[in-house]
Amino acid sequence: MRVSRGPGGRLGIAGFRSTAAAAAPVLVADVGATSTRLALVAGDRVSFTILKQTVLTSRECPGLESALRDFLGDSSSRPGNAVLAVAGPVVGGRAELTNLGWVLEEGSLAAALGLRSVRLVNDLVAMASAVPWLQAGDLVTLQNGCPTSDGARAVIAPGTGLGQAFLIWDGVEYRAHDSEGGHADFAPVGELQDDLLDYLRSRYGHVSCERVCSGRALPELYEFLKARKTAVESEAIAGRLAAAQDRTPVIVEAGLASQPCPLSRATLELFAAILAAEAGNLALRILATGGVYLGGGLPRRLLPLLNRPDFLARFGQKGRLSPLLATIPLHVIVRSGVGLLGASRLALAEAGQGGPTRSGAGR
Repeated sequence: MRVSRGPGGRLGIAGFRSTAAAAAPVLVADVGATSTRLALVAGDRVSFTILKQTVLTSRECPGLESALRDFLGDSSSRPGNAVLAVAGPVVGGRAELTNLGWVLEEGSLAAALGLRSVRLVNDLVAMASAVPWLQAGDLVTLQNGCPTSDGARAVIAPGTGLGQAFLIWDGVEYRAHDSEGGHADFAPVGELQDDLLDYLRSRYGHVSCERVCSGRALPELYEFLKARKTAVESEAIAGRLAAAQDRTPVIVEAGLASQPCPLSRATLELFAAILAAEAGNLALRILATGGVYLGGGLPRRLLPLLNRPDFLARFGQKGRLSPLLATIPLHVIVRSGVGLLGASRLALAEAGQGGPTRSGAGR
């Protein structure tokens, strides 16, 4: 895969300008609770090339260090540095992956892999780092709004968990910053969500946004609606769910079918309503006048439910600040692998092979 300058001289999704000739490749990773993507990337002045890549099932890996060692193997092109995007908070060069239980440290990884440096970044920071370079075909726009030049941008991505990040313009470029807002308290909207909060609080005590707005949340929402008798459960789907190790894909498929399971459909509708409200909350928290971007696999799959007036209405229902929400662009990222591309951009910039310059791309 080669990523290069687009039409009219615009830089591609992970494009960059370089001040040096092609050098040693860099190692990049996007480590999620479900999948781990690994790649070797080499850059030149105007583009970068993915030399080698693979996708692994995270829970089948004994650990990231061994996965990276196996991936590098006896390759003649040895990387000098690495940027590893991980699904968890990174503090002081150390990360505990919230939904995998892995503990990673930059220094020990660098020593074990024979690299000059390893940088750990939150996976949403990597995804956000790709946002300024996204092209029109990488997005579905739900609301055009009236974006402010150089305004802050928000990224929210429900996957296995609920990731959040934001970008701030520093006068030269957009810089991504991490957040653990997905673990903040869930704020219910309406009677149904009030009942959901009571249902989950009785089980867990603290109820976070991630608890109700992520892939792992869908079976919980399904069971809540089933107990509440909100919709009828299809017998066929009940049988599939009983046999499934991971019930989330079954619920999504059944809810999106041409003749959907009523309970699965109601589950997806509730999830979409919660996502819309939380995306609006994030827009307010950072005053995202540059736009809000919905990333991750679930928004791509659920696009038919998101690209509707009721989703926009829930996004914008913020009392006296509702008129402000109407001016904020809202997009769904439909290109896959954006986190890995963002990590590549960060790694190449750090290696001195492509520090970003001011560009109109994605602005």
